[in-house]
Amino acid sequence: MPSEPAAPGPRGSLLLGMARELRRDQLGTYRRAMTAHGDVALLAAGPPGRRVRLHLVTHPDGVQQVLAGNAANYVKDTPFYRELAAAVGDGLLTSDGQRWRRQRRTLAPLFAHGRLADYVPVMADEAVRLRRRWTAAAGSPARVDLHAEMVEYTLRVVGRALFGAAVDEAVPTIRATFPALSQQIRRRATAALPRPCRRLTAAQRALYAAVDAVVERRRRTPGGGDGDLVSLLLAARDPETGAPLSNREVRDQLLIFLIAGHETTATALTFAWHLLGRHPGVQRRVHQEVDEVLGGRVPTAEDVPRLAWTAMAVKEALRLYPPASAFGRRSVAADRIGGYRIPPGSVVVLSPWATHRRPDLWPDPERFDPERFDPAAASGRHRYAWFPFGGGPRACIGAQFALTEAVVATAVVLARHELRSAAAPVPLATAVTLRPAGPVWCQVAARRPVATAPALSSPRRSPGAAARAAPAPGSRPGVAGRPRR
Repeated sequence: MPSEPAAPGPRGSLLLGMARELRRDQLGTYRRAMTAHGDVALLAAGPPGRRVRLHLVTHPDGVQQVLAGNAANYVKDTPFYRELAAAVGDGLLTSDGQRWRRQRRTLAPLFAHGRLADYVPVMADEAVRLRRRWTAAAGSPARVDLHAEMVEYTLRVVGRALFGAAVDEAVPTIRATFPALSQQIRRRATAALPRPCRRLTAAQRALYAAVDAVVERRRRTPGGGDGDLVSLLLAARDPETGAPLSNREVRDQLLIFLIAGHETTATALTFAWHLLGRHPGVQRRVHQEVDEVLGGRVPTAEDVPRLAWTAMAVKEALRLYPPASAFGRRSVAADRIGGYRIPPGSVVVLSPWATHRRPDLWPDPERFDPERFDPAAASGRHRYAWFPFGGGPRACIGAQFALTEAVVATAVVLARHELRSAAAPVPLATAVTLRPAGPVWCQVAARRPVATAPALSSPRRSPGAAARAAPAPGSRPGVAGRPRR
């Protein structure tokens, strides 16, 4: 498309382009590029001869074009996805083409609505376990690191969903290896010349061995999994060909689900509870809803749709802190986005972090305001103004699992506790997923649950406390910390 202009963008240095800025402050760099250069910004990174041209697309029309309207032209053959596949296998998140279509057909029934309801008791049971541990903690209120607690919670939930009774066998290895794996994948994906890494290789071998042992034992004892995902994957068949998954395919899917099922949800819950602890008026609304809907009970699958305000708070936290803060695609053929030329072979970057902060889409975008997700307020909003789970045919297959888990955990914990977060901004790190660069401290105090409460009025946008809430800590430009080393 020679008549279309090239996208504008920052120049960066003569030697490395924007590589240094992206490595030091990826999120801030994306946001500044969006603010200075508009809907499509070109960021060239790397030394001459190995320079990568990144097209940052932040307008929801462009996001929709890449993820849905012309999705066939944008594949996952990027440095990040190649490194991820090399580390954890060619599962649903990293595969492309016919291999991905076969996997999606085979796995879709495992995430149907009825199957999701089966996991709610596991989510609630682990949240009660967490709540009891906090209640028993010394000191009143107890001081906890939210991120460490949420990693443990989500790892146990997804571990039980995947491995069933074998969760205690697999979780220690996963807990020990995932941080190193995540950091090294990100580091290699952004390096001009990736070098072999002993730490990555050791973590990969330990993780593979732990998962392979569970899968092999389950193959030898059919029916011993009581409906966990290992058993379901071993029994799954392609609805068109009838073909089962190989041992390697089962392992690859389990590893992808481990990453998507615990790191991302841990980030979402960490920041949801941190923000609730910073905004007591919003937290009181959640307390009131939980008391009204549950009356002291543990939530069931039937309760989840009634926890509407709780879900709104979780979605607003996902807007401000999307676990997949940026992800890329490679263009197969030339295209045009926002009036600019996208050459074939270009890496197109979509950043929920940046798009979720566009003031034309989200007035006063730094404010934590769950009422943005009231159905009346959201009805006229662009479908791709908020896309923490991607979109189009490659939308995250576990999105509803993650949202349900976050709502259930929040309801269980806030039925008995009150959160008071530290006021300091939270430094961020960008590895495989967005995560805090250090502890996220919070005081957890006991509260007396209300057996019955006055009915909540339907939430509507109003000049209430949530609308006047203070800016979310750590959400302004430049707060992204260096990736932890």
